[in-house]
Amino acid sequence: MASIFYLHLLHIFYFSFIIAAASSATRDATVLLRVKNTQITDPDAMLNNWLDSTTPCNWNGITCNNQTSDIISIDFTDFGNLSGPFPADFCRIPTLRRLSIANNLFNGTISPAAFSLCSHLMFLNISSNLFDGGLPEFEPSFGNLTVLDVSYNDFNGEIPASIGESLLLQFIDLSSNFFYGGLPESLTNLTELTTFLAPVNPSLTGPLPEGIGRLKKLQTFRISSTNLSGEIPDSIGDLVSIKSIDLSTNSLIGGFPASIGRLKGIEHLWLYENNLSGELPDIFANLTALIEFDASQNNFTGKLPTSLASLHLRSLAVNDNYLEGEIPSVLSSNPMLTQLKLFNNSFSGTLPENLGKSSDLEEFDVSGNQFEGSLPPNLCYKNKLQKFICFNNRFSGEVPASCGNCESIYYVRISNNEFTGELPASFWSSSALQFIDISNNNFQGSVPASISNSTGVQKLLISSNNFSRELPEAICRLPEIVEMDLSKNHFSGSLPTCLTDLKKLEKLNLQSNMFTGEIPNAMNYWDELSSLNLSNNRLTGQIPDQIGSLPVLNYLDLAGNLLSGKIPASLSKLKLNVFNLSNNNLEGKVPTGLDTELYVSGLTGNPKLCSPDLKPLPSCHKSKTISYYLVGFLSILAFFLVVSLLWVVIKTGLFRRRKSLYKITSFQRVGFKEQDVLVSLMENNVIGMGGSGKVYRVTLKTGQVVAVKKLYRVQQNPETEAEFLSEMETLGRIRHKNIVKLLFGSVGEDFRALVYEFIENGSLGDMLHKDPKGGFVLDWSKRFEIAVGAAQGLAYLHHDCVPSIVHRDVKSNNILLDHEYRPRVADFGLAKTLQLEVKESDGAMSRVAGSYGYIAPEYAYTMKVTEKSDVYSFGVVLLELVTGKRPNDSSFDEHKDIVKWVMEAALSPPESPEDGSWADLAQLIDPKMNPTNQDYEEIERVLNVALQCTSTLPINRPSMRRVVELLQDHSRTSSR
Repeated sequence: MASIFYLHLLHIFYFSFIIAAASSATRDATVLLRVKNTQITDPDAMLNNWLDSTTPCNWNGITCNNQTSDIISIDFTDFGNLSGPFPADFCRIPTLRRLSIANNLFNGTISPAAFSLCSHLMFLNISSNLFDGGLPEFEPSFGNLTVLDVSYNDFNGEIPASIGESLLLQFIDLSSNFFYGGLPESLTNLTELTTFLAPVNPSLTGPLPEGIGRLKKLQTFRISSTNLSGEIPDSIGDLVSIKSIDLSTNSLIGGFPASIGRLKGIEHLWLYENNLSGELPDIFANLTALIEFDASQNNFTGKLPTSLASLHLRSLAVNDNYLEGEIPSVLSSNPMLTQLKLFNNSFSGTLPENLGKSSDLEEFDVSGNQFEGSLPPNLCYKNKLQKFICFNNRFSGEVPASCGNCESIYYVRISNNEFTGELPASFWSSSALQFIDISNNNFQGSVPASISNSTGVQKLLISSNNFSRELPEAICRLPEIVEMDLSKNHFSGSLPTCLTDLKKLEKLNLQSNMFTGEIPNAMNYWDELSSLNLSNNRLTGQIPDQIGSLPVLNYLDLAGNLLSGKIPASLSKLKLNVFNLSNNNLEGKVPTGLDTELYVSGLTGNPKLCSPDLKPLPSCHKSKTISYYLVGFLSILAFFLVVSLLWVVIKTGLFRRRKSLYKITSFQRVGFKEQDVLVSLMENNVIGMGGSGKVYRVTLKTGQVVAVKKLYRVQQNPETEAEFLSEMETLGRIRHKNIVKLLFGSVGEDFRALVYEFIENGSLGDMLHKDPKGGFVLDWSKRFEIAVGAAQGLAYLHHDCVPSIVHRDVKSNNILLDHEYRPRVADFGLAKTLQLEVKESDGAMSRVAGSYGYIAPEYAYTMKVTEKSDVYSFGVVLLELVTGKRPNDSSFDEHKDIVKWVMEAALSPPESPEDGSWADLAQLIDPKMNPTNQDYEEIERVLNVALQCTSTLPINRPSMRRVVELLQDHSRTSSR
């Protein structure tokens, strides 16, 4: 009987359990559906299988316990477009242990009451959303939390001190927010902590916690790009488990803690961009696991410690300090060294002879020191060297043959030394080379024809040497060349006429040589040329009239030659900062527009020049009046010729035959005849000239205005044909308000034409940098609308086109502005569909595409095309919008571009605590905008987006869809 009783009792318990479990499951499903239906917006239907008729354990994002069917995890990571407030009601499910909503669009402020509902969680990840406000306090009930990730949001306020009461925390990520104040000392209570990340919080201030050494299990400690101050605590040497310390880009002071010598397991130590000082102590002997050491951009003095040079480091960077003395010879025996950065110190003596022989050295930069003697002969012994930089020293002798024959080098800067002899022949013919600066040495010899193999070269700077002989025609076969400086050598012979075929050339300096003959006069491709210096040669003939048609030329120096004839009137159309035609044999009247005091010094030394008013030039004599009879006769003759020509055209039907040569492909409905556009392509309608054709503004009978890009020589130029087809194929299938409309394309026997909607206000680049009033017209509200619109256009290309489209030439000149200054992304000649490119050598391009100053750093050496390349370029455009400066503005230091300039300014501390971040912004913002106080917060946040876009590592850049979200969130925040 007893056994029957117990069996009956067991059945009661079993059925009670079943009923309770069923009740619990029903309750949890109700919670999930209520949150989904009332708090979450799901535009992509990611939660479309959350239905009453199914069990939650099969729903997207839900994980249950296999035995009890209890809900233990909700994971919406990378669902992308889910939005709404923090879904705290999910935490009403008592069995829930993991909640992740990372990389979505959840937003708003998280209330303490909502946050406390989740105190029983072990894992909470709300990263990469749009949350703002303060991070709520951590109540004592958060006793089980082990992982907390709130990175990449807009949280502000202080880091709650109560976070130190969650004693089981192992992982904390506070990266890329706006936390301010100091790090709470309570963090040192988290003795289970293995990872602490808080980089890119620009307003995080104060010292590191004194008790940091209590974190015995800490392995990764990263607080870079903030504004921490004070000294590094000596207790940092007690972090016995540490593998990586990153305190870079802060305001830390004091010396290098000797206690770091106790960190035997440390692998990465980054202290760069601080205000640390004193000598580097010789305490590195036990740090045998260390592979990366970067103490650059500080104020360290003394010598490079032998114990540091003896380590098997992969990267050693101590540049931009005040170090001195010789480099320990033991450095050359390191088999792991790939990156050596010693530049901008006061090192002296000779470099270790065997440097590079034992390791796969990739980056070698010792510039800006006092080194002397010969370079080590085996720098490229392993054929891995990529950057070869040693300018501003006293090196002598010849360039090592290992460097001349090194096919991996793409960046060479060895100027301002005492090198002699000829460069190895193979040096000139490397297909990897992109940048060459060997100026101010004593090199001799000539430029060989094999230079045509260096098709990737963007800068060729060889001035102030002893090079001689004629320039080979092969120098014209450098399609990517942006700057060429061959000045102050002994080159002779005539200028290769093909120089004018270099379409991307921006600066050409050939001054102080012995060139003879005439200046090439076919300059149709020089639409990017801004500086032309041919002074102090022996050039003869007339100044080509075509120089006056160069669209961006602002520096012209032809002085000290044997030029003759009149000054072309077309030169008066140029907007010149430098104008020098002095000391030639020019004659005649100075054209109107050039006869000003501003240019008088550039006209002297031409005895036969005259001007009615400009002194000291002589006055001009009046020319004889042309006979009225002659004018009348010529007019009548011209009339009869025109009538005769029209009669022949009509009789022979030339118009009809010409019409049949056009093949037209329409992409939009148009209210006019396509032929009406093509017959209006006359010279008086030209509004721009490019390397491959002309752009016309055509007003039709209907009153509609269109823009026509007419390309010529397409049969002789496969690249032009390819760009034409790319633009037709790409734009022909795109429909977006922020992308320029292609109306139709026309193919003729000898030309190609693309017809677009006409965009009234030209390009953003012209408005910002060329139009004197453009910067004032574009106030901050207009610039912000341009940023959002252009981002939406690019996001459409990346995310909504199938296959995805990568523009590859995003820049301010390719963003057009309509009559209301709304943006249109334009010029798709370099665009590629990503699906196609991935099939071609895993995305590798045959050449670097894009425009100088906008190209992502990885693109130049990996040749891999991804959407993140466009993201980087767009980040540069954002910086242009805020600062009003060009990507490589002349006001920047030699080693800076706009990205580095803004980064340094943004991270520099304010002059006083009361200044705040707005005072720092004043040096960045374009003064023509005259922003209001309400604009500053939005500008600061847009700068933060720009710096994310221009991150060195592509993986750290947001997608364009994310960029749009961040910018639009700025707008919503501003309106609040």
